[in-house]
Amino acid sequence: MTFSKDELAKSLYLYAVTDRGWLAEDETLGDVLEGALGGGVTFVQLREKSMGKEEMLSEALGLAELCQSHGVPFVVDDDVEVALASGADGVHVGQSDTACVEARRILGPEKIVGVSASTVDEAKKAEADGADYLGVGAVFPTGSKDDAVDVSLATLREICDAVSIPVVAIGGISTENVGKLAGSGIDGIAVISAIFAAPDKEHAAAQLFEALKQVV
Repeated sequence: MTFSKDELAKSLYLYAVTDRGWLAEDETLGDVLEGALGGGVTFVQLREKSMGKEEMLSEALGLAELCQSHGVPFVVDDDVEVALASGADGVHVGQSDTACVEARRILGPEKIVGVSASTVDEAKKAEADGADYLGVGAVFPTGSKDDAVDVSLATLREICDAVSIPVVAIGGISTENVGKLAGSGIDGIAVISAIFAAPDKEHAAAQLFEALKQVV
């Protein structure tokens, strides 16, 4: 699928990042993601650091098809080759992953390239390098990402003011604290455990979707 800039910005409203570590023995990522999409998830990233390339590709193929059926953008964390081979809509890269300019060169102008940033300088560089959106965090304490860097709400606002591309806040966000992000200028939130650790993924996503209306 191809998304316009306006469509992309709107799709970043409720961004789910997968973590199969929260799955029950009888669950698959496809199963739980189906529920999350039903609850209002608008963007999906496959992020599974313990998967080998073949397993990642197999998972990406299934999730790409699922997301396409819902009209929701789907990106793969870091692995540009898997993103291309699976038909994903793009890739998301961190500061120590594939460089944004390299991801853009390989994927071309039509695919989505998201970049993680935790400072204004990183955000400005990512935009200059061709990023379509930024993931900024961790805005709250989180146990989901070992390499997360704390980002103050003041810095989040500064980043939103410094760039013209959409910004998504990530890191420890829940229905209880998402209201603190009001007025920051973000276009959406990215969550992992707030959805995938919940017993009812659809209900958790629906609650976040409603809570976000006071923020975005």
